Amino acid sequence: MYRSAIEQMSTWKSRKGKKPLLIRGARQVGKTWLMREFARTAYSDSVYVNFDNNLAMKELFSADMQVGRLITGLELYAGRKIEPGSTLLIFDEIQEVPQALTSLKYFHENGPQYDIVCAGSLMGVALHKGTSFPVGKVEFLDLHPLSFTEYMLAMGKERFVELLTAGDFEMAGTFKQEYIDLLKSYYFIGGMPEAVASYVQMRDLNEVREIHRRILTAYELDFSKHAPNEVVPRIRMLWNSIPSSLARENKKFVYGHVKEGARARDYELAMLWLADCGLIHKVHRVTTASLPLKAYEDKRAFKLYLLDVGLLACMTGLGSEVLLSGNELFREFKGALTEQFVLQQLKAMKDINCYYWSNDGGNAEVDFLIDIGAEIVPIEVKAELNLKAKSLKTYCEKFSPQLAVRTSMTDYKQEQWLLNLPLWAIETIQNKNR
Repeated sequence: MYRSAIEQMSTWKSRKGKKPLLIRGARQVGKTWLMREFARTAYSDSVYVNFDNNLAMKELFSADMQVGRLITGLELYAGRKIEPGSTLLIFDEIQEVPQALTSLKYFHENGPQYDIVCAGSLMGVALHKGTSFPVGKVEFLDLHPLSFTEYMLAMGKERFVELLTAGDFEMAGTFKQEYIDLLKSYYFIGGMPEAVASYVQMRDLNEVREIHRRILTAYELDFSKHAPNEVVPRIRMLWNSIPSSLARENKKFVYGHVKEGARARDYELAMLWLADCGLIHKVHRVTTASLPLKAYEDKRAFKLYLLDVGLLACMTGLGSEVLLSGNELFREFKGALTEQFVLQQLKAMKDINCYYWSNDGGNAEVDFLIDIGAEIVPIEVKAELNLKAKSLKTYCEKFSPQLAVRTSMTDYKQEQWLLNLPLWAIETIQNKNR
């Protein structure tokens, strides 16, 4: 299946002075497949090393970091010559041998002729005391579940994607029911590659749900395997509280909803672990709409989202029969699935940071604020056809943005002070003002 991250990796390959590339993302979002596919399409050869339970590699990287010695060891391990420029070195599960992560600094400084891509959980590395991260010596690529565009391509709907890419909303609107049906299935299936591949091949929603359950079980096992024992119960409680938190009218995260009397300091490490492993997204409130938005974030107020809408639907027990009930799916759990969907698409866009805004009185809130170029774009998410946008209007009167977006189930329409953008076209927002 097509992943847009391949294009980013191709840009990396052609750039002079590039550093080793570290792919970040939750387990099972397709990091290993992406690295292997990139090697297959862009290089004449590759050497794949999985550091998980690899005693030979642990011993190789535990000695000195002399690049020539490491290359010789890797050649002996692979049974063939490593040719600079034509052989791609793939280091998978690099967190299992933290010294291998440290070696990236020496490869950059003393062996820049070797192309290296790697993947692993950075939190797993951070928990190893005495391990130094090669700050400034690596480049990063964040990999997320398939976006809705990538999902449509996997479903064989290339022409529908082309319409949106070209901005032909008049023609797209003619076939809006097709987009809506695709969107409904995406809400249920989500963007985890295994779930999407299974549905493309078998069209069996029950099998998709079984895959979701296996993925969620694997994550729970990871909690016990990688996190400190004393933190594991809090990770589980925090993780399992997110669906109910999103189902509330006010989706601001409250520690007391995890456990009565809970305080921030009790769950800080658990939240950091989940975020650094790519399992949750933390969206902070900003107090004003000025660039850079990060300078105005309120550290005490934030919302938590999961990495994937399909996993959220599974955790909440959403059955496949809801796909047959008109557009009820979009309103489930007070619009939690719709807000999760929009956030997930925004996170999949390159170089876009997400925040939300609310006024000091607490009677006006805009779901998301993003910066596109030199502009801040407010986004109001509507799970149904009710298009009242009092909060968005309050925001626009206060900050006068050049572009304001309301995304819902209605058709594309440019009004005087805002753009009505169908939910199924939310990814086209990255083309605005560029």
